[in-house]
Amino acid sequence: MTLYTTLDSPLGDLLLVGEPDPAAPGGTALASLSVPGQKGGAAVQDGWTHDPDAFTAIARRLRAYFDGARDPFALDRAPVRGTDFQRRVWAALEAIPYGTTTTYGAIAAAIGAPRGAVRAIGTAIGANPLLVVRPCHRVIGADGSLTGYAGGLARKRQLLRLEGVAVPDGDR
Repeated sequence: MTLYTTLDSPLGDLLLVGEPDPAAPGGTALASLSVPGQKGGAAVQDGWTHDPDAFTAIARRLRAYFDGARDPFALDRAPVRGTDFQRRVWAALEAIPYGTTTTYGAIAAAIGAPRGAVRAIGTAIGANPLLVVRPCHRVIGADGSLTGYAGGLARKRQLLRLEGVAVPDGDR
């Protein structure tokens, strides 16, 4: 069974999608977090169950983040779906500390991919189903510019500034 709700946030209404998991706080494991207009974001499907109460613990944690909590997202998540390459990239994203940034090239090096794999790294990052929680917004261009973000560069800038990162006003 797939559960969903929306959550008001500084980024707009977030779409939270989860799966029942009795071991998870609140009984729901997060499978997807999307922002309005997100490229490749989830959309409510027939047969999904709207259940805001199932996301109480997840919503509390997200609100704490938007209020400035620096601790990592300790959320139960649904099993990671994706290719082996995507899972390696996503694991590298989760290792990026709060308030810091890294580059596509550094992600390539961290997962043992050739430097020329930066486009593939970008594609895997763009397929990340857990925006905000799996911090793909912390990946920037080698020249320090903000590049690509499925939720839009304005939201990327907003998240980085929330975390105290000085970011340029211009985009690439």
